Amino acid sequence: MVSHVATTRCGQTLTTIKTKLKMKTAIIILSDPKAGEEALGRMFNALAIAAEAVQQGDETEILFTGTGTRWPAELSQPAHPAHGLYQSVRSSVAGACHHCAVVFGAADSVKACGLPAIKDNNLAGTHGLASIHRYLAEGWQTVVF
Repeated sequence: MVSHVATTRCGQTLTTIKTKLKMKTAIIILSDPKAGEEALGRMFNALAIAAEAVQQGDETEILFTGTGTRWPAELSQPAHPAHGLYQSVRSSVAGACHHCAVVFGAADSVKACGLPAIKDNNLAGTHGLASIHRYLAEGWQTVVF
């Protein structure tokens, strides 16, 4: 919150204008749904931060990368305990790393979930990776789970 205060010469008038600076929050999910409770906890916390950022009006993007590209298929199942939370932030999901989805066997499920395969970092020997550096270069607050 940023406050600006102005007073008159008499010191009688005080005006305070409060404006909220919007943050840009990037949430990178690497945890593997096959890794048990700890991974589930990481994913829950990632989605909780995303939900709070969205509620605050922040520009928010969620990116699945590494073995985290397996999460969308899990989270899309109505019986999953985080399904409702995932649905509440679904519009903030930027997509999944294309190369990671291919390597970890999630390319078809990412596509079936309707998520973009992100490959804006064309490193040699890959199918195209998602650029995490982009978030850093653009000043995003970046949190990795």
